[in-house]
Amino acid sequence: MLLGVVPFGLIYGVLAVNAGMPAGLACAMSAIVFGGASQMILTQLWSAGTPALIIAFTVAMVNLRHALYSATIAPSLAPLPRRWKALVAYLLTDEAFAAMTRRLGDTGPRARYRHWFYFGAGIALWSSWQLSTLAGVLVGAQVPRDWPLDFFLPLTFIAIIVPNLKHRAQVAAALVATALAVACYTMPHKLGIMVAALGGIAAGMLLLERNRRGGQHAAAAPDSKEHVA
Repeated sequence: MLLGVVPFGLIYGVLAVNAGMPAGLACAMSAIVFGGASQMILTQLWSAGTPALIIAFTVAMVNLRHALYSATIAPSLAPLPRRWKALVAYLLTDEAFAAMTRRLGDTGPRARYRHWFYFGAGIALWSSWQLSTLAGVLVGAQVPRDWPLDFFLPLTFIAIIVPNLKHRAQVAAALVATALAVACYTMPHKLGIMVAALGGIAAGMLLLERNRRGGQHAAAAPDSKEHVA
């Protein structure tokens, strides 16, 4: 995972500097926001002179997936004290979530200490992100502006997301979001990103609800047969 984070952070640092963002602000954003996709999109919108309200709304839409991540791992981390939960929330990223999901099925002592596993993965990712951002900021001035570095953003996301698409609802959300992103690419102020995010979330939730109702009907069918008998 670190092999994917380091070049991503380098690209962000270079893009931020080439967009005219002060070096201190670019590094501070990595420390405070700690979200690669959010920072990339924010940098692009900021360089295009997009209104602050649209920037905030777009970033919020992109980060909605973290609510789904939190809902998935919350039951496993519920016994933790509040300070631990705050740290877990801060360190939550796509890569940390992917690492944590591999430990959700642990039992016994391994289940008792899986928050330390999450913490170790999160800190390693955080440190790599800060250092790679700083390196990108330092070398950003030497990188030609016409290099298509932002092309690596979707490639990185594809590498992260595709291996984790294990359920029909996830696949539906990804396909709908991709189709809408392509169809709405020409919308001003990157509004197509918001449309794609909302459409993907809606598709996933609708399919989940449909599956839930189907499961309820299937469970109720044997009971009705028993009453008839």
